[in-house]
Amino acid sequence: MRKRKITLAESLIALFATLPWWVGATMAVVFYILLHRIANQAVATANQPGQIGTMVTHMMWQSLAKVGQYLLPLICLLGSAISVWRRKVRKDLLVDVLQNKAANALDGMSWQKFEILVGEGFRQQGYQVTESGGGGPDGGVDLTLAKGGEKFLVQCKQWRALKVGVDVVRELYGVMAARGATGGFVVTSGRFTGDAIKFASGRNVKLIDGPALHSMLKQASSAPVSRASQPSSVLASSPLRQAPRAVTPTCPVCQKDMLRRTAKRGANAGAEFWGCVAYPACRGTRQAG
Repeated sequence: MRKRKITLAESLIALFATLPWWVGATMAVVFYILLHRIANQAVATANQPGQIGTMVTHMMWQSLAKVGQYLLPLICLLGSAISVWRRKVRKDLLVDVLQNKAANALDGMSWQKFEILVGEGFRQQGYQVTESGGGGPDGGVDLTLAKGGEKFLVQCKQWRALKVGVDVVRELYGVMAARGATGGFVVTSGRFTGDAIKFASGRNVKLIDGPALHSMLKQASSAPVSRASQPSSVLASSPLRQAPRAVTPTCPVCQKDMLRRTAKRGANAGAEFWGCVAYPACRGTRQAG
């Protein structure tokens, strides 16, 4: 069967649904004021033949404005309402998981809810989260995070019995390089194989298993802090599996931890190097071994 084409109105509703609710509400007011003013403008009479085209164009815009002054605000408010509803769903899901004492609380949910839960966990840490949905040409990336001008990719694996193997981690690492991401996360409700842990060690791919995810959610929910001043580094989150200190150098400038990065431009484009977690406040670097 052919897929139904998405209308412009549906696209706008979907767009505002991804934004904070107050953005849609504000835009509804702005659209109404602007279009209401256009809709009620007096149409100048054409006194000369050359003015007829201008008058007709003005009347067309005025007719569109008369409809748009109600339609566009309605679209904005619908998107805003969906945004509020989604936010409530995420909050309720987070509360349910944290209040559930059962060991299989994460295993008992669907993969859709698992992705929503993981996204909410990163939102609690101050990341901007975009749900991309895995399994497509994006290499299985489920979430795209943004923080401090840097981009991070997340792959979710809600596997009840099987351990996440090295192939999944290797796949995400390749997508990170192709898309110029600063770092990545592989999140599972289960565990990781030894090979997966070994591959991620020393690379900017952090593995979050079930217990670590539960700890991250609990910590972020119970101890909200101002994250605007925190480094955007993925190493700032304590529940994540860290690379051993033996392979993670310290910054030669400020002595903080460093991240393995990939140069995006210049003569060394594509080459890996160690960069300070406090970037851009600190620009200390080391050569990658």
